[in-house]
Amino acid sequence: MDTTRPIIALDFASVEEAYRFVDLFDEPLFVKVGMELFYNAGPQVVSEVKARGHQVFCDLKLHDIPNTVGRAAAQLGRLGADLLTVHAAGGRAMMKAAREGVGESGGAIVAITQLTSTSEEAMRAEQLVSVPLVESVLNYARLAREAGLDGVVCSPLEAGAIRDATSDDFLRVTPGIRPAGADVADQSRVTTPEEAAQIGSSAIVVGRPITRAERPVEAYRAIRDAWTG
Repeated sequence: MDTTRPIIALDFASVEEAYRFVDLFDEPLFVKVGMELFYNAGPQVVSEVKARGHQVFCDLKLHDIPNTVGRAAAQLGRLGADLLTVHAAGGRAMMKAAREGVGESGGAIVAITQLTSTSEEAMRAEQLVSVPLVESVLNYARLAREAGLDGVVCSPLEAGAIRDATSDDFLRVTPGIRPAGADVADQSRVTTPEEAAQIGSSAIVVGRPITRAERPVEAYRAIRDAWTG
């Protein structure tokens, strides 16, 4: 799994748009298939993007009872997903079931900690979590590691603390990445690609700054170069 490439979020309403976008590139990509595209196109979108030579992050954020999540994770593993997500809030047993469903030889699994759209104020008021946001994130990271997962999804602002609390090879996949001066839209905890590299991210996810750019290939390469230094 090549995390030197920024993971491009294919947040398109139709599979045709997604295929037109990836076909702009003459190099292998690492792309994210999220809920909108997966629910529109079905499981075959993962297989088709893989057939085009790209790695796939299947970001469906599984969250259900352990048995259901284990079986769903097994299906995603059979599709060839290189990386998939579950919600850490589902608990240790659910995360272990996902790991067992995919198997040790399958794709990597990372757990959602706190969404990058969640502020500390919203977490306290709506989730009734009284500890600081970073402590909530670290607790989820420790649970994910104990469950045998490969890492977590978190804000780059928490990536360094997670690395220190776990290990350097425990993945810190970080959305909420925006080039300097870009609109942060609905994100709350964001950094630039350069900052993410400096403070402990091991992979970055970027969507709109690439997919909605006038020149997507150039935008991607600029972000990739900023990320890899």
